[in-house]
Amino acid sequence: MPLPRQVAEDVNDARQRAAKRTKIIDILRRCRPMEPWPGHRQSGQSIPQDDSGVKGIASHLILTLHTNQAPNRFASIPVLWGILSWMRPHSSRLYNKDLAPTNPEQRTWGTYNFAALWVSMAHCIPTYMLASGLIGAGMSWGQALGTILLGNTIVLVPILLNSHAGTKHGIPFPVFARAAYGTFGSNVPALMRALVACGWFGIQAWIGGQALHVFFRSVWPGWPAAIPGSFGGHTATEWISFLLFWGLNVIVIYRGMDLLRKVENWAAPFVLVMTALLVWWALDRANGLGPILAQKGKFGSWREFWPVFVPSLTAMIGFWATLSLNMPDFTRFGRSQREQAIGQIVALPTTMTVFATMGVIITSASAIIYGKAIWDPVELVGKFTEPVIVAISMFTVVVATLSVNIAANVVSPANDFANAFPRLITFSRGGLLTGFIGIALQPWKLLADPSGYIFDWLLGYSGGLGSIAGVLIADYWILRRSELVVEDLYREEGIYERWRWTGIAATLLGCSAAWIGLVVPLLRPLYDYAWFVGFAVSFSTYLIFSSPLSVKKPSTATIYHS
Repeated sequence: MPLPRQVAEDVNDARQRAAKRTKIIDILRRCRPMEPWPGHRQSGQSIPQDDSGVKGIASHLILTLHTNQAPNRFASIPVLWGILSWMRPHSSRLYNKDLAPTNPEQRTWGTYNFAALWVSMAHCIPTYMLASGLIGAGMSWGQALGTILLGNTIVLVPILLNSHAGTKHGIPFPVFARAAYGTFGSNVPALMRALVACGWFGIQAWIGGQALHVFFRSVWPGWPAAIPGSFGGHTATEWISFLLFWGLNVIVIYRGMDLLRKVENWAAPFVLVMTALLVWWALDRANGLGPILAQKGKFGSWREFWPVFVPSLTAMIGFWATLSLNMPDFTRFGRSQREQAIGQIVALPTTMTVFATMGVIITSASAIIYGKAIWDPVELVGKFTEPVIVAISMFTVVVATLSVNIAANVVSPANDFANAFPRLITFSRGGLLTGFIGIALQPWKLLADPSGYIFDWLLGYSGGLGSIAGVLIADYWILRRSELVVEDLYREEGIYERWRWTGIAATLLGCSAAWIGLVVPLLRPLYDYAWFVGFAVSFSTYLIFSSPLSVKKPSTATIYHS
């Protein structure tokens, strides 16, 4: 029996609406919401990210478009226009979900989280050994610690300036760099930063692997000879320990940023307490502070001290010059500017200095206990005879190294590689790529010579990173007054150029000025000031190349993601 005409029309009408709704849901799922949904604009709510929210918007759109079904078709036009504006697609060459701005639900980091982040990153073996290169260059322990404190106080300034963009706009470092370098040109500073992070990842992974090796040896004395053969001056079991620690880093990064936050929260106090116990043990066994704290530096005058102090200070700045660029990768998860700023100000300079001081005290006491100064804590713990103490100590080293390695050396390059190839590389794949490059850079050679580690590795790359910092700060604070059109950072045809040659040229000039001393002996002093020279040259030349009129300003109608 045929259906009545009206019923048939209603069924056909429902089918058409369902088909349209399915098609629109598919479109909405492919589009990135870069602005608040117009219907939620006054309440401050963001567009629902789950399928139920997407289906609700699709139903509203169908209701608005479908004939005679909207309660007031003309009243719905502003809402329809807002939804259609929201649906404007991003470029798949500039966007994936890991690069997207954070939403309010993701803003979970407070003052303690940022303080814990810096405490856990500072509590690492390179910080513990930082004073060794300075004392080896002729400084007294007081001069070495003063240089460390001053360098970390100076680098805190660009860290805070660049952190602001992450909290205000919810964007990671490579997306932040698109304003100054262009939507595609941002790959230049991002990949420069990424390669440095890969080197650091390799260094920390090698240190962590050594700690695991000592741990296994304490549990099983026959571990070093368990597998015959050697390679590159290291036993097969050392290489296995290294690869195991390397794999542990990759596993954690695959679990995402929330697990990282939890790891940093408990690792920070745990490592601090365990190191304090090691200080107490060293002072008790040595019955004093030891010879290092008693000896004076070899410099008799300021004129003699200055040539060593300047490159050493620059190297201390270079230690965290990496994070001075990519702190937006973390501050984008911050609840407020105040919380992220206080957490960083309180934790960074103090923790670096205190932990380096602990390293000096323990090493000085080791000269009495074992007859020679032992700067490497892994080697020091290896001299302990009680397996339980060795196991606990090595577990502490592993936790300290793991927490700093993931936070400081994986998060940034993972985002940087994703920025370069968003269609192919996600955050997790970027972390895996970081690990492979870290191995290829042969970190065991970088750590073989403490003086080379300070004056070649840290000093050298600080010039390049200072050049990038100069451009970012000049663009964001001077030219744009901290205002960005976030949605256009993800579009090829927005207000930001694909390649902003002024930023790239200023960076190249900064790098050239910082590094020219390597090939022109007469200009060697410029290399000693590498970070300062790179920053000053790039900052000034970028402002000269970029007149305020050349920077497109956001309109007053623009809705900011903040």
